Amino acid sequence: MQLQVFIEDEVKPVEVPEYVASEGEEFFAKMDADMDGGWQMSRTWVEQPNQVQRCQIAADRLLAALEAGDEPMTMLMAGYIVTRLPGVSAVRVDSSGDMMGTEFVEAQSR
Repeated sequence: MQLQVFIEDEVKPVEVPEYVASEGEEFFAKMDADMDGGWQMSRTWVEQPNQVQRCQIAADRLLAALEAGDEPMTMLMAGYIVTRLPGVSAVRVDSSGDMMGTEFVEAQSR
């Protein structure tokens, strides 16, 4: 699987190997458990993040991992997004500081 990551005017394709999606489930479940108690999303406290908000949080972490050159974390965050939002092919990460502005793009069926 591949997730296209749009950051401002740059596109960074992130390859998510199948094993990351399947073997990362324990890690993804821990992320979900951490977010169950609520999450600070930019300036807003979200009591119960929904699935899209959880993926916006993961996209924010994905941006940080890309900037740091942390390939394992990059793959894990991309893996979280593609497993939690099936059909997503791309993410437009809001890099202005408002993670709620991050958008997801579904794959176009041909």
